Amino acid sequence: MKAQIKEAEEKMQKTLHVLSADFAAVRAGRANPGVLDKITVDYYGVPTPIQQVAAISVPEARILLIQPWDKSSLKAIEKAILASDIGINPNNDGSTIRLTFPPLTAERRADLAKEIGKMGEEAKVALRSIRRDAMEKIKAMKKAGTITEDDVKDGEKEIQKLTDKYCKEADVMVDKKKKEIQEI
Repeated sequence: MKAQIKEAEEKMQKTLHVLSADFAAVRAGRANPGVLDKITVDYYGVPTPIQQVAAISVPEARILLIQPWDKSSLKAIEKAILASDIGINPNNDGSTIRLTFPPLTAERRADLAKEIGKMGEEAKVALRSIRRDAMEKIKAMKKAGTITEDDVKDGEKEIQKLTDKYCKEADVMVDKKKKEIQEI
């Protein structure tokens, strides 16, 4: 039964890690290399993450600078950025690409806050799903006769504690990200 609880906790940690990665990809007006994480470049016929074909830096608060290691990949990088959903037009000067992030409007801030809230809810749904799966495994162990009724109760309490803890963490992450967006 301890193995089921440990497995559930590991899955819950991974869920929060994914939520954190999703938040990093949210374009919040400030230049953040995380917005490029999901972009792949067609590099000699192979879809390659942009971080593997170029150096990405933040020279100013609202500017991302992309310097390809192979100058011939500049057009492919520009094409990948245009095809992505980040909504920023790249400025190509022949050797580097600059992405200038416009300031956020009040409407865009509200949309981002809604999107972040939705991501947080999806994470909490995933956490509750992990709880359900773990509880089913524990009940199956009781049915098989490997644990007692008291063990089932203790296991369910432990898993519920973990679920509450990670749901609270998800809420804190959502609140922190929403606050960050309002401050920009």
